Amino acid sequence: MKKWAISAVIYLLVVIGAYTLFSQLREDDGNDHQESAVQETNRTDHGHEDHHGEENEKGNERQITANVSYENNGLLVKLVDDKDQLFDDLEVNHEKLLHLIIVDEHLNQFHHVHPEKTNNGTFTLNMDLPEGSYKAFVDIKPKNASYHVEPIPFHIGGKVVDHHHQALQPDRTLTKKVDEYEVSLKMSAQKASEPITLSFELDEANLQPYLGAMGHIVILNEDATEYIHVHPANDHEAIFETQFSQAGTYKIWAEFKQNGVVRAFPFVVVIQ
Repeated sequence: MKKWAISAVIYLLVVIGAYTLFSQLREDDGNDHQESAVQETNRTDHGHEDHHGEENEKGNERQITANVSYENNGLLVKLVDDKDQLFDDLEVNHEKLLHLIIVDEHLNQFHHVHPEKTNNGTFTLNMDLPEGSYKAFVDIKPKNASYHVEPIPFHIGGKVVDHHHQALQPDRTLTKKVDEYEVSLKMSAQKASEPITLSFELDEANLQPYLGAMGHIVILNEDATEYIHVHPANDHEAIFETQFSQAGTYKIWAEFKQNGVVRAFPFVVVIQ
């Protein structure tokens, strides 16, 4: 009887010990699994933060501003960033670092010129301009920075007088002649906010590439507050594609190089 009781007690102790050991092993395994899941979550969150960091860097690009002045019979262009530091990192755009468009207040004078770089972020050009009020448009492609072409007014001569400008008169015919060279414009449509094709008929036998293209088009609205610069749709034809953001009267200057001379043919059109 005593032997049986002792055997029963020993068996009970073995069962209790085995159960305790099994429970401890399950608890340790659960803790390991929970720790692994937390570590994986941290890695995922860290990657998400890096993604937002890249977006913030892109959103914080330097903003570039162009300044234009006329001094001593010459144009001076300076490019500065939002910390007022001279900016010098530009891409070559159609064979030039900087394109400068100048028009007078009546949109009668048109100049497409290319000042030379003389220092970091500084360009100059000797140029005689009559007294009067002008607007300049600096066309550049900065690297790793944001820039938008805006009209830059400047005045040459005496006191600035506020003139009431006569409205642009739309052309009755879209055929123009400059230096005995004739160019005709055909527009696929004249409606705002829709793609428009501008096709030009001219003597292509003498047509030569100009600044890496078969022509250039500059378009301004009547107040010279909206600027559009268009290049040909392909390398072989004087066909351009653009879009007008709003209705109004616009002046188009089509530039072509023929027999070694660049000429600007002006057209005034109405966009409905």
